[in-house]
Order: sequence, then C-alpha cells, then structure tokens
Amino acid sequence: MGIESFLPCKLVAVTDLKKAVAADKQFDTICVVDGDQVPSLLSSAFKTTKAFDEAFESEVSCFKCTDLNCRVIYSPIGQLSDFDDVRRYNQAAAKLICRTIKAGAKSPILVLPSNDKFENADLVTLLGVCENLYVPIQLREDVPTKKQRFSMLGVYSENEKHLTGLLELVKKLEAGRFISRDIGGGDPEYMAPPKVADYIQLVFGKSSVIKTEIISDPVIFEKEYPLFQAVNRAAGSVKRHQGRIIFLEYKPPAPAKKTLFLVGKGVTYDTGGADIKAGGIMAGMSRDKCGAAAVAGFMKVVEENQPKDVHVVGVLCMVRNSVGEECYVSDEIITSRAGVRVRVGNTDAEGRMCMADALCKMKERVINERLPDPHLFTVATLTGHACLAVGNCSIVMDNGPARQSGHGSKLQSEGEKIGDIFEISVLKKEDFDFHSGKCYGEDVLQCNNLPSSRTPRGHQGPAAFMMLSTGLDKCGLKSPYPIKYSHLDIAGSAGEITEIPTGAPILALAKTHLL
Repeated sequence: MGIESFLPCKLVAVTDLKKAVAADKQFDTICVVDGDQVPSLLSSAFKTTKAFDEAFESEVSCFKCTDLNCRVIYSPIGQLSDFDDVRRYNQAAAKLICRTIKAGAKSPILVLPSNDKFENADLVTLLGVCENLYVPIQLREDVPTKKQRFSMLGVYSENEKHLTGLLELVKKLEAGRFISRDIGGGDPEYMAPPKVADYIQLVFGKSSVIKTEIISDPVIFEKEYPLFQAVNRAAGSVKRHQGRIIFLEYKPPAPAKKTLFLVGKGVTYDTGGADIKAGGIMAGMSRDKCGAAAVAGFMKVVEENQPKDVHVVGVLCMVRNSVGEECYVSDEIITSRAGVRVRVGNTDAEGRMCMADALCKMKERVINERLPDPHLFTVATLTGHACLAVGNCSIVMDNGPARQSGHGSKLQSEGEKIGDIFEISVLKKEDFDFHSGKCYGEDVLQCNNLPSSRTPRGHQGPAAFMMLSTGLDKCGLKSPYPIKYSHLDIAGSAGEITEIPTGAPILALAKTHLL
C-alpha cells in the first residue's frame, strides 16, 4: 500500500497564501500557532482582533480575515518558560485542530511556525496536526463517510525547498505512527492476534524491502517460545484469539554498520489471567499492545527511509492474556528458551513473559551471526509504576554496554528535540536480586504478588527479569559477548484509552537511529 494510505488526509504544499485562498479557493481556513510570525496578509486581521480581545494570546480564536475573505483560527503558544519544551507546539496544534473542526472547515491551511530555541517547532506542529486528524480504523471501515476529518490539509511556507523536505519527512514519520495507532487503538476483537497478523500482511505483504514471517503453531511456541506459550495457553483455546509472533526484517543495500532488534509487547487484552484484574481496572487493557504497535510503526518508517547501512529486525509478540481453565497460574515453573527455570509469581506480569523468548532468539542471532554493532530493545506498556514515576514520559533502561555507549542520554536528547520525551532509569544490583530464585529448583522469580505500582523499583525490575530469563545478564561489559540492550517502558506515554494512541517512541527511535 502507498504511503498516502497511512496519512489522515492529503498534504499539499502551499507557497502562495493569497493565491491558494482567495484566487484558487482551494482552502477555506487559515490556521496559525505563532502570533509573532503572522504572514503579512493576516497582520491587519490579527492586530484588529487582538485590540478588542484580551484573551487573544491565551485562548484559541476564530475570526474573519476580510482581506482574504476567509476564516482564521489562532491557537497561541503563549509565554515559554525555562521548563517548557517543544511539546508546547504539539499541544497548541491539538487545540488548533479541535477548534478548526468545530468551525466547520474542510480544507484548511497550516502556517508553519519557527522558533530559534526549538529547531523542530514546524515539524512537531505539523505532526501534532496529523495526530489529531487521525480517525480510528474501525470507524474508517464501518462508516466510510467519516474516514477523513478534512479533504486535504495545506501546509504554508515561503521557503519551498524547506517545505518540500519537511512534508516528505512528515509523511514517512506519520505513516509509521498511523500504523501504530491502528494496531494499538484497535479493540480486543478487531485487533486480536490473528487480525494483527492480517493487518501486517496488508501493510508489508507486498513490500520489496521488508521480509515478513508469522508464527502461529502452538507446537513451535511450546518448543521455542515456552514463556510466550504459557501466556497464550488460555487464549489458544479460542481460534480468533490464538497468539502470533510476527517477525519483520529489513536488510540494507550496503554492508550494515549497525543492527537494531526491537521486540514489542503485543498483549491484545490483559485480563490479568488467573490473577485477574478487579475493581474496574481492566478497562483500557486493549492498549497493552502499544509496544508491538510501535515496533510495527517503526518498521514502516524504516521501509520508507530505507537506511543504507542499518539492519533492522522487529518482533511483534501478539497474545491475549485470558483467564480460564487453560490459563497459566502462579507457582508454575517454566523453562525459558535460554534454559532458565522461571517460577511464575503473578500472571498479570505477562508482558515480560511474552517478550522474553523472542528477545532470547534475537540474542542468539547476534552471537551466531556476528552481526555488526548490535543493539537489542524491548518496547512495552509494561508497568503502572512507570506512570507513577515519570507521568506521561517514556523510560529508557540500559544495560552496561548500552549505558557505556551513551545510548540513554542520546535517546533522551534526540527525543526532546522532536517532542518524544524520555526519562532515564538506571538498573541496580537490587533489581536482579529481587528476581533471583527464592526456592531450590528455580533460577528466576517472574514477579512478586503485588502490582508494580505497589512495588519499590517496580519499573526497573522487569528489565532485570528479561535479562535473567534470556541470558542477557551474561552479555555485560566483561563478557565474551557484550551486547547492548535497552528496555523502553512506554506505559505512561502510549496514550490512555480515551486519548489517541501517541505512537511513542517511534519519533525518538527514528531520530536517534535512522534520521
């Protein structure tokens, strides 16, 4: 499918505002987020409106520009403090689009802002507009007349060369986030594991650069991905809920200089299993697949950019954590792909279980194939503790080799430039001690019997578990095979059920490793 299929509407470059609005009448509204950089054609209207509206620089305005005979929507950025970041432009864009839709616009023009402090203010604003124009996949298919909020979106800048490059970049990034939103935001039946596999085939099945492999056989799961199969057992008895492990691989045209492996948590619905979620907290658990959704979206960005020397593998671990007579239970001891004996402590800690064996396979590829400059990732909406610790930011936790390379700091720095914010957490010895086996005959304890939000260091521990259960703990700085590994917990940044899925951390990963 072409890239235009994964955009909220057609994006059109505009370099002559008067011609586009007044002469050609292609567009019906002009949208502005920076009152200090208003096109000269709007300056009179801005001055007049500001004179009689004291809230002009603090509230969204809708007024008429007489000179152009068209509607203007203004969403001010406001006064920026030392603690603001480029997300202020994303937030202003969200308010802008909400008001533009309410005003009845069908084909608006966005006036691109610029800011000396924030080099990507224009990019973040346009991405913010696209994000808030997203229409959920089920609505698009059920009610085709509502598949787009606008017929097209004009993007205005007098710098034609810059505008062309910006639009090309936005289309590539937004296509990835669009796919991530489709998967992450789909309901538990619409995006059950087999349906996700079908969607992936639709997106990548005819790709000339992305190789797709889908595993569905429970016999293979039992043999090669036993921790995944433990979670899949109950769901596996229902055909439409049966698990899938999906591999997406891009090999560059030139010899690779680095290799990225991204393993995503794709829990399509998390009941908690035998440790069932109670008290109304099961609502929203269809978003527990946003890690895998982000990996799929990132692979779309890879496909569109086709980096010449970066080898990328994405793994989507799609499973439903169901409760029933076949579900796995606490106290079970399951031997992982790495030969590690894991005692289950809480079936609601299923995310680390579904990713661990796929992560182990990626570790094996690194060692066996001697792949250049490898870096392993897990991406997951993993813990409520992450939300308590850092709010709506993502968290990066590096092992020794990744930390020595400065990865976390770079990811945080590049993410901040593009509005995809990270906080850094540091793994400690006590995180590994917490998950060490407590009984004779077990190597690793999967979890305690409390939720992460009531467990000290509740978001760091799962990273330690995944290292212990896969053998990555033996791939540190002093080992014969030091391998960089980073765990990304996006529980706070992926977007709550009432919000549009954000697509985090696609932008930060792309900015750090691809662009």
